[in-house]
Amino acid sequence: MTAPRITYAHLLTEPNPKHVESLVKFFESGCQGRGTGGFGVEIEHLPVHNSDDTAVNYYEENGIEALLNRIRPYYDESKEYWENGRLVGLGREGISVSLEPGGQLECSLGILHKPEELSRLYGAFRREVDPVLDELDFRLVNYGYQPKSGYADIPVNPKDRYKAMTAYLGRVGQFGPCMMRCSASTQVSIDYVSERDAIAKLRLGTVIGPILAWFFRNTPYFEGQENPYPLLRQRMWDYLDFQRTNVIPGLFDPRFGWEDYAVDVLSTPLMFADLTHTPEALATPGADLHHPAFYENANDAYPDRELNAYEINHVISTHFNDVRLKNFIEFRHWDSLPIARAQRLTEIIGSLFYDSTNRERLESYFDGIREEDVLEAKANLQARGRQSAPYGNSLEFWQEFLGLEGVLADEPGDPKHPNVFQA
Repeated sequence: MTAPRITYAHLLTEPNPKHVESLVKFFESGCQGRGTGGFGVEIEHLPVHNSDDTAVNYYEENGIEALLNRIRPYYDESKEYWENGRLVGLGREGISVSLEPGGQLECSLGILHKPEELSRLYGAFRREVDPVLDELDFRLVNYGYQPKSGYADIPVNPKDRYKAMTAYLGRVGQFGPCMMRCSASTQVSIDYVSERDAIAKLRLGTVIGPILAWFFRNTPYFEGQENPYPLLRQRMWDYLDFQRTNVIPGLFDPRFGWEDYAVDVLSTPLMFADLTHTPEALATPGADLHHPAFYENANDAYPDRELNAYEINHVISTHFNDVRLKNFIEFRHWDSLPIARAQRLTEIIGSLFYDSTNRERLESYFDGIREEDVLEAKANLQARGRQSAPYGNSLEFWQEFLGLEGVLADEPGDPKHPNVFQA
């Protein structure tokens, strides 16, 4: 067994077949029985001071670290996550709390068997956290971007991976520091039963996700000003780093499968290498366990063997396609949403992907769709907003076709925007 190469490679190498096999096995492990599909929902929150709506950071006296320590008793000690001597995550059955780079508080809920379970689980989280927030004099809001603060105002939390990510994203693309420090999302995950089912859901989610993003948009502000972009979150990710975002390359080729996805992920530079769970690196004196990876792909960073579970998850997590394959399907299009809208979104996802009649209708309608059609639809929405016509149809058509009646996103800057959870 060879030791990992810690230094940068001069040229990208082909993916290691053992690594490809590792990812394919990982995807296979996610197959569920028919009729047992569940949901996972992640809601990221922006912490803001009650006094002036500016961002709360991890390090301030009554900040994010203080909040985590105060709510620790509600969570399992065995599921606490510490880094560099500081608390950065909590967990218990059905709920985990983690941090995004700028101190955004992510609440992960599931596995849910029905969308309506979301309010119950989330309600428990808020009943515990809200009294502490009142005492600390800040609150958690649901917007796609910080309302008053800019990215330069917010320090990165103490996870080593975020230092390496900052070094990488500060040199590529357009929105890296903005995404890391100020943005917040809602993500919904669903199951699959086979390779064919997984690829079909990846395709369908990639096609309709941008339309759903329009109806669930929730970003009134950008860098302390009124948001000028019709779909900021989509634009932010599309222009973040072209080699790891947007539509999965080759997804709409009828021959596309798990191995193709694995090869794409493994062939792309890692963004940053994480060797904290690589035994060979841990045994190497002076190994840099976290470092930017402008040139290294997985074959350069990891040994000639099958990847372990931590390494697999790291490789996949450095890709930010609109829809991501793990051992489940993860939809990543949407801004942070208040709980009522997040539950409505989850209900719509369930209806479109788990209801066989709806899904067959959608797949028939989009039969023959091409990657360039999706890219054109996304550009249309981002450029024209309310006047856009993705895939040649009006937004009114899509509202009816996708069952979105009654789903209306507030206009940017609307002071009545419902961004606070009501018990």
